[in-house]
Amino acid sequence: MQSGLIGRAGLWVGLVLVWIGLLPGTGAAAPQGEALLKTDLLGVFAHPDDETGVAPLMAYYALGAGKVVSHVYCTRGEGGGNMVGRQGGMALGVLREAELKDCLTKLGVRHTYFLDREDFAYTEGLGITLEKWGHEATLGRLVRLVRALRPEVIVTMNPAPTPGQHGNHQAAGWLAVEAFDAAADPSRFPEQIELEGLSPWRPRKLYFGGAGPYTATVVTTDALPDGRVPSVVAGEALANHRSQGFGSFANSPWLRRPQVLQLVKSVVPFEAQESDLFRGLPVEGNVPSRVKVNPPSKEGPAVGLRFLPRPAVSRYQEWVAEQKIESAAVAFDPDVPVIAGEECPVPFEVLDFPGAPAGKLRIQVPDGWTVSPSEIEVGVAGKKPTYFRILQVKAPGSGGDGEMVATGELGGRPASARVRLHAVPRLTIPRRSGLLLGAPANDPGWAALPRVLIPHTNTWQGTVTNAADVSASFRVAHDGEDLWVEVRVRDDAVVSNIAPDDIRGHWRSDSVELCIDPEAGAEHTLGTYKVGIFPFDQTGKVRGARDADANPGLLERVSPSTRLHSERLSDGYLVRVRVPWSEAGVDASKVSRIGLNVLVYDGDKADAALGENINRSRLAWAPRSGVQGRPEDWGRADLGK
Repeated sequence: MQSGLIGRAGLWVGLVLVWIGLLPGTGAAAPQGEALLKTDLLGVFAHPDDETGVAPLMAYYALGAGKVVSHVYCTRGEGGGNMVGRQGGMALGVLREAELKDCLTKLGVRHTYFLDREDFAYTEGLGITLEKWGHEATLGRLVRLVRALRPEVIVTMNPAPTPGQHGNHQAAGWLAVEAFDAAADPSRFPEQIELEGLSPWRPRKLYFGGAGPYTATVVTTDALPDGRVPSVVAGEALANHRSQGFGSFANSPWLRRPQVLQLVKSVVPFEAQESDLFRGLPVEGNVPSRVKVNPPSKEGPAVGLRFLPRPAVSRYQEWVAEQKIESAAVAFDPDVPVIAGEECPVPFEVLDFPGAPAGKLRIQVPDGWTVSPSEIEVGVAGKKPTYFRILQVKAPGSGGDGEMVATGELGGRPASARVRLHAVPRLTIPRRSGLLLGAPANDPGWAALPRVLIPHTNTWQGTVTNAADVSASFRVAHDGEDLWVEVRVRDDAVVSNIAPDDIRGHWRSDSVELCIDPEAGAEHTLGTYKVGIFPFDQTGKVRGARDADANPGLLERVSPSTRLHSERLSDGYLVRVRVPWSEAGVDASKVSRIGLNVLVYDGDKADAALGENINRSRLAWAPRSGVQGRPEDWGRADLGK
């Protein structure tokens, strides 16, 4: 009896061992250790939901091609909005991490990691992002994951500082490119090798989203083995990001488009067109760090010229040159903000040539613009490798965009450079006293001030039908102690769907945003004053909160001396704001010019649910994509004496 029990027990043990693959000759053992982590495709992103643009691609490779896909996120997205609840800050990060895991499970992503960096605000500043995150420490964390996961291919975000590109997004791409090389270099973060048991690893390829000189186009509409289609799987997966308004993404037609990426670094030969990210792979072994991974140089002008654009763009141009990935920037148009109606300096350089070849360059600007000098002679005197000159460019008072071009020959070789010019508006803030915050709309003190128009065509997001749909005007003054602003909004459907205890994320509903930059052209918003104002909460009270600036939070908590007033009008609403210069960070006795912008958000959904994001269109005095996070493109305001 005992022997029978023992025999049956031994049989069960044997079956279990066979099932888990531990007996020799019974099949491959489950992966463990570094084999468990081995990754084919690694995505590097800034926030949960940043995988949106490549979600069909991830489903295609994970569920269709049998690749191991892993993702790394710099933050948990705690600085974003919330469309399904009241969680904010770190609590929102907890929610977004849960949504992300549900999303990635559907996509087939096997491993997910976070670099545990702060999602601190919407800003387009790469520099401030890397400063707050700690550039070297964050890079070290990403290098550790690259060495541990040993990906064949990395897909990341394009770090070009295009208007509207979040600074955190830029940082994710920037760090991924640097980690591609640093992970292969044993001299970088050697403690990971000496103390943590990791080895250097050279990924085989790195891609940015979007097309370039070396483009991969992957079709993701073929059926998976289970009959589903990657684009449909992606839509269902992304719908999990409900806090970010993705609940309706399932069956989105744009997800069916081919996935287009730009090859930036590769240990296999570059090709202009490819249809598979794994073309030319696998490459066995640990590829030495000295292997050429940068794209071939493209033929172009023999002499390098450039207009020095805003600092973020200059830094990016220098970085792509250091990384030897200039081809990745060929589709990027550098830009310079200039002030409408006044001469503005634009630095110009002749770069990287020996012996200072002589020649002449002609500078061209659009009709209505002026530039001085319009011709530049470069001589042979001196031995400096760079020729530098300040050009004075003047945009018409009406503003607008244009392009400045330098063409000619230097040392008998062709030379050219171009830069986009973006004219920002300018006004003078008159000094007045005796203004009243809550006076009727026809108060003579306000009526005497000039009105600045924000026409319905000043759209920087969404579409506007006509002036009755949404348009605005504003008046502005100061009394030496405070800034006074009145904004009159014409709106055919004023919506008030924000609860009194949910005063944040002003872009979710009808609102006005006032932006003040003490530096008059700062690179990021962390030294600015930005207040979002709901003209009416659900109870009819005007409320406001500072957002993504030097001191975010409810006005009554962070800026208790700022005062608000609102009125309903027959065709819209009116908002008045009194901001103490002290709370805006402006010393009016020393400062003669500030940056200023007035933004209007319109929803038009009369039956909006409480707290629902009904963002439909956005206007601004100084409009441009992503302008709320880029003070350089705000208007300029001179303080009257």
